[in-house]
Amino acid sequence: MEFITADERRQLEDKLAELKAQRPILTKRIAEARALGDLKENADYHAARDDQGLNEAEIRRLEDRIKRAQVADESDVPKDIVFLGSVVKLRDVDAGDEDLYKLVGEATGRFDGDEIEVTVGSPMGEALMKARVGDVVRVDLPRGTKRFEVLELM
Repeated sequence: MEFITADERRQLEDKLAELKAQRPILTKRIAEARALGDLKENADYHAARDDQGLNEAEIRRLEDRIKRAQVADESDVPKDIVFLGSVVKLRDVDAGDEDLYKLVGEATGRFDGDEIEVTVGSPMGEALMKARVGDVVRVDLPRGTKRFEVLELM
């Protein structure tokens, strides 16, 4: 079972609604391309069919994910423990750099926020889960092990 925040669930549902809204548009593209003639050499038709297949696959993936995901109830989690949805200020013990990290179920892919998104299943996410202020967490990364001190929960 996967845990997500209520905000992440809303984002998944919004994305699913967008994809479902694309269905009639893709169907129209296929019909228009089909009207152009020979389907064997009709690149527009094949491209539209490929887009439809990718869209339907993503719809199935999101529907399955929403069905299986459990929304984490933040009121049950002590305020001094890193948990899903937490924003944490960390200091790299070796380099001394400080950064904000947000523990998420799935990364949004946006880089415009103040925090660096870390998924629960990543090495950093696993190390941070249930850490407390003052703890030093060890993260095994491809380029070696790094240690981070939890400075503050935001």
